[in-house]
Amino acid sequence: MGNIKKYSTFRQENPRMVYDSYHYELTERGLELDFTFRIGDKIVFHPTALIERREFLDYNGKTELLDKLVFNIGMIELISYWKCLCPPIVEIACGSLTDEAKAFWLKTYWNGLGEFFYTNGIEETPETFMKIENLTATIHNPQILNSQLPTLNSYIVPIGGGKDSVVSLELLSAFGRPLPLIMNPRGATIGCVEAAGYTMSEVAVIRRTIDPKLLELNAQGCLNGHTPFSAMLAFYTLVISMGSGRINIALSNESSANESTVPGTSVNHQYSKSLEFENDFRRYVASEISPVFNYFSFLRPLSELQIAMLFARFDKYHDVFRSCNAGSKQDIWCGNCAKCLFAYIILSPFIAPDRLNAIFGKAMLDDPGLQTYFDELTGIADVKPFECVGTISEVQSALSMALTRWYPNERPYLLCNYKAMPPATPLDTLYSEHNLSPEQLNLLQQCIDKNN
Repeated sequence: MGNIKKYSTFRQENPRMVYDSYHYELTERGLELDFTFRIGDKIVFHPTALIERREFLDYNGKTELLDKLVFNIGMIELISYWKCLCPPIVEIACGSLTDEAKAFWLKTYWNGLGEFFYTNGIEETPETFMKIENLTATIHNPQILNSQLPTLNSYIVPIGGGKDSVVSLELLSAFGRPLPLIMNPRGATIGCVEAAGYTMSEVAVIRRTIDPKLLELNAQGCLNGHTPFSAMLAFYTLVISMGSGRINIALSNESSANESTVPGTSVNHQYSKSLEFENDFRRYVASEISPVFNYFSFLRPLSELQIAMLFARFDKYHDVFRSCNAGSKQDIWCGNCAKCLFAYIILSPFIAPDRLNAIFGKAMLDDPGLQTYFDELTGIADVKPFECVGTISEVQSALSMALTRWYPNERPYLLCNYKAMPPATPLDTLYSEHNLSPEQLNLLQQCIDKNN
């Protein structure tokens, strides 16, 4: 059965999904969360999460705020389970949403599932793919006391194991020692914080689990695809902000996250890393939770090329950082995917080829097997890879700079027939659309000026 027919059949057979309940409890392990979602009478999901106990996290006496935050975490966790059968109606049984809140969630779900609909060949509209209904007339709006809100003008930096969050962690140390946050620690994330001089006891750790029932349904042929992971992380960071008392949540999403993956459409693999989502999320949190929280991307004014330039100076991370999804479980660069090739290319103007080959385990520009990804990254193909990669202009600029610096004569295989474009991504200019304060922006500008 094709995915389009599956989609229609699944929706007819499973007309409703219910967000049944959420629960949280402080235990010896830390703050434990669990959620219950139902599709019909037979399919029940129980995803869980653990925020590990740390001396710097305090959740005592903050029940009202915790209640609101955990409820919202359930709302973003829900989409991973919705997508397997795509029920047209989602019912909220453990709280109620205002019309404005419903609009936020529908937009987040719709845009966050853009790749899911596109890759499955499903034609839908924002008006018809889902309807959210409250099962209670009482709006979920507990009173949040000021004593429950964060007050420290200091920083939380989520660490993903790649170059971007390392740059944020290093630069923001100018304002005091940031608090690293890792969701589901792995080799690269642990290696990066340890290279920065932290022990894991000094890191906020979230361990999130997927209900095995979802994997079972996927194996049986239910629909699967990309969901907005960064949007989910955003809501979890609020719990760390509350527990640690730190107001500022500094993400590391750059300006290129705004570019569509499929040109001419709104389909964007990185939607929940985009400025549009960031602004929507800030407004939602300010109106529905509290305006005290300051969620923003510190690297938003920068291009991927500028971030690569800054990262190249932090050589203590070069052997431990990883951005490859395919090799994440083995903590390796697989060397055979678009993400590996992009990371290699964007760093190529700033790190000598021999050193870059040692980092990635191969001379990636000499691999004919990467031609398709190369064409997608450079704009020769019609569609960019469905990965977190930079803009076509940034890739072209990086290659032009690398050719001039390292390959004035003999070129590697992938560049033999490549027509170099003049660099179009400036290294000394900051993008004007962002949510940084003047002080934060000045810090970025000083670092860029110093490295040019």
